Amino acid sequence: MRLAAGVRERVAAVHGGGRLPQRLRLYDGWAARYDQDVAALEYRAPELAAASLAFAFPAPPAGARLLDVACGTGLVARELHRRGFRCLHGVDGSAGMLERARSTGLYRRLRPCVLGREPLPAPAGGFLCLTTRSNPSNLRYKVELEAALERLERQGAWQKVLAQDVERWERATSEEESTQGTGYISGVVYVYRKCPVPPLEEG
Repeated sequence: MRLAAGVRERVAAVHGGGRLPQRLRLYDGWAARYDQDVAALEYRAPELAAASLAFAFPAPPAGARLLDVACGTGLVARELHRRGFRCLHGVDGSAGMLERARSTGLYRRLRPCVLGREPLPAPAGGFLCLTTRSNPSNLRYKVELEAALERLERQGAWQKVLAQDVERWERATSEEESTQGTGYISGVVYVYRKCPVPPLEEG
């Protein structure tokens, strides 16, 4: 199945890089058609992220506190809800995406936040989940994202649970983006655990 020209153009515009304010405006404009477009791309990140988090929680997950970073329209929340997760919080840099996520009714709290630019809101003992693409046009962002995650680890704020590479992440919009001619791009799922705050020493 070939991608419709409109889908290809919208994805190319968002994936084309640019400064953060420009990217966020593009996501704001894409929010209304996002779910439909990523379905055409066979986008697997929400399902994969939910499966990874379910693996991290062998016990019943209803009380698990989860922070969905760059939550978009709430696709990951839908998958998590199907798996029994109920205590979901979300952050995203795009107001348009947050508005769509709010309409799902699946999050306890949503707020604007960009990883690496602002502190992440999360209770002690919570888990953080995020995903990103590994295709050529996204490598710069992926490097910045991983550097931000490494800083959080060094600061003792978060501990890595897993970073899972996925080959068939979503359909590629061009041959240049395709992983080894497969017609798909690759991606990564990250899961981190919030480190407990150490008790204050007396004296």
